[in-house]
Amino acid sequence: MASPRSPRPLDHLVLPVEDLETARARHTRLGFTVAADARHPFGTENACVFFEDGTYLEPLAVAQRETCEQAARDGNVFVARDQAYRFRRGDNGFSALAVNAQDARADHRRFTELGMSGGDMFEFSRPMKLPDGSEQTASFRLAFTADLRSPDLIGFSVERVNVPFADRSALTAHDNGVTGIAEVVLSEPNPTDFQYFLQELACNREVDANSFGLTVALAGTDLTVYNKAGLEAHLGVVDETRERGLLGRALVFRVRDLQALSGLLLDNDIAARQVADKLVVDPAPGQGAYYCFEEIR
Repeated sequence: MASPRSPRPLDHLVLPVEDLETARARHTRLGFTVAADARHPFGTENACVFFEDGTYLEPLAVAQRETCEQAARDGNVFVARDQAYRFRRGDNGFSALAVNAQDARADHRRFTELGMSGGDMFEFSRPMKLPDGSEQTASFRLAFTADLRSPDLIGFSVERVNVPFADRSALTAHDNGVTGIAEVVLSEPNPTDFQYFLQELACNREVDANSFGLTVALAGTDLTVYNKAGLEAHLGVVDETRERGLLGRALVFRVRDLQALSGLLLDNDIAARQVADKLVVDPAPGQGAYYCFEEIR
């Protein structure tokens, strides 16, 4: 078991979408294998994309608005922050970053003591359909961390309290050749203002800073915050807004063969542009972040 101060692995990324049908269609055209729809007991639903490295994407939609609203009133931080994000930024985006936890209760205590708790810890269970068609109950425990200066991104750690083993090899095989997430990209005009928040979320005090921003390493994935110059240099994105606060902007995927991926995107009528050694696909309905692909070295 990793020590509390070892860099945490990335668990998953929450990507609000208007509906799962649009998200599934978009990710399928991008060459991803998408898991079956799954419903949460608090009114949201997802259609996840799983990777060989243990990370995954969680396109998240509202299944029952009344249930979500009641859950938020009852103190469900996950739902309340999802609703706030949709109110402020719409139904297509990148709203949360989750790291893996061995002990979410300990994380909650640590976040609270540091004055960076995002709210009450949350536990829930839901039915989990296994590849063989059987169904078991999975249980999770979440500890939230947030910065009031940054209303449009929340972090949390997730502990799998009771999750049955499932062979996901069929779900982690993707036509586009993606094997995992190399980097998560956020933006903020002055990245160092949020250095401490990111270090505590990642459980890593080491920071690599330069004129474009900073990077804090998770276990197997980099967490990078770019300023405006960094966004333009690394993603080809010109941001003319004056917004402050962390925003989820892009995901960098590891891919086996960039040339083959380029052909797949062309065949599926997905526009992509070359930025340095990456292929970049701009956000679209069902895909609320920039998707960047780099070949495994």
